Amino acid sequence: MSDRLDELRQTEYAHLGDEVYLDYTGAGVYARSQLDAHHQRLSSRAFGNPHSENPPSVASTALVASARRAILEFLNADPAEYAVIFTPNASGACRIVGESYPFGRGRDLVMTFDNHNSVNGIREFARRARARRRYIPLSPPDLRVADASVTAALRRRGLFAFPAQSNFTGVQHPLEWIETAHHAGYDVLLDVAAYLPVHDLDLSRHKPDFVPVSWYKVLGYPTGVGSLVARRAALARLRRPWFAGGTIAAVSVGTEWHRLAPDETAFEDGTLDFLHIPDVEFGLGWLRGVGRDLIRDRVRDLTAALLTGLAALRHSDGTPMIRVYGPAGTVGRGATVAFNLLDAAGRIVDERLVASEAAAAGLALRTGCFCNPGAGEGAFAIGARQLRGSTRWGVHTIDEYLRRLGLPTGGAVRVSFGIASTAGDVRRLLDFLTRAYQDRHTGTSGLAPRLRC
Repeated sequence: MSDRLDELRQTEYAHLGDEVYLDYTGAGVYARSQLDAHHQRLSSRAFGNPHSENPPSVASTALVASARRAILEFLNADPAEYAVIFTPNASGACRIVGESYPFGRGRDLVMTFDNHNSVNGIREFARRARARRRYIPLSPPDLRVADASVTAALRRRGLFAFPAQSNFTGVQHPLEWIETAHHAGYDVLLDVAAYLPVHDLDLSRHKPDFVPVSWYKVLGYPTGVGSLVARRAALARLRRPWFAGGTIAAVSVGTEWHRLAPDETAFEDGTLDFLHIPDVEFGLGWLRGVGRDLIRDRVRDLTAALLTGLAALRHSDGTPMIRVYGPAGTVGRGATVAFNLLDAAGRIVDERLVASEAAAAGLALRTGCFCNPGAGEGAFAIGARQLRGSTRWGVHTIDEYLRRLGLPTGGAVRVSFGIASTAGDVRRLLDFLTRAYQDRHTGTSGLAPRLRC
């Protein structure tokens, strides 16, 4: 059956050419059929701004409603229990939750260390509301979170946020934490950005309150369309701090009175991207047609092959060339692998050098901290003592910050697999790493400064 995916690589994903694309956690890859479907739909008739009774508007409204239903079906969610709110991306979905959640005394924010910055940013809304904020640390060597630590942290009420899969280490956290949090009186925000492209989320079995999604991560196309999939009961607890076009049922200027729309559209600011939202429905159908199980089995096998290959890389004196962050096997992990290279002297090879040389060799991988500072702090064993007083250091750049911490590098190398990945991609990566770094001494001269994390 895997021959089917190899065939698709040569047909539907032929635009990859000779490049080795290894950044599926950064963005999925679109198929030719997805682009064809978009062009055919726009060529078939005119589509207009929803919220009107004219024919182009009605056509758009119908397609948007169909996409909502398709998303709920994809997640096996009951429409009576869950709603789909369209946003520009997952970050926009997280912001809706953060700015609207009733944080305050007695309603805390609890997060795992390995959340993406789009989730970490919610803490600023909690801070303004003077709510308590707690992070649950990672445990070496696999950089997982202990179940006991989660239970201990959920000691009041509020919002608990964690990723189904870390976008740094690939660690997959137990979805059973959702029920644990509910029993403790917490709502749950589940980040599925790294998880959903390969793994199914069944909302009839596991019932988080808020699920932010960027659809380009799952489908490759379209960009600029995300969703907040939310339990209707949880939405009723949110209080929006403002309103915009499309979100209100009625509004007055003379009395400064307004009433929000009675459904999920109360959270959809302005005009929806009605020309691209229908592409989500086509993309979900495309994935089902290819076979989710087939894709999952393929990327699991490729991840296992990569982990085995990385562990086998050695310098001529027998010292390792690789330091992997996260689990060494495929149990409880996804198809995201983060690592650093070690040069002949045992020093970490600067990730900027790897990024530059990999690109020149035709490999598209990602380097840095991947917008996940907590996982980075766990990977590099940066403790509270090292960070104490950091807000008063007065540093202005990432490089200054790293020097104050005494770190040898600013991040790692990340490889991730997806629908169009092949065994040949793994071989080319391992061959490149061997040729470029075996028995080599490296430095940092000539590298551009780091700009962000």
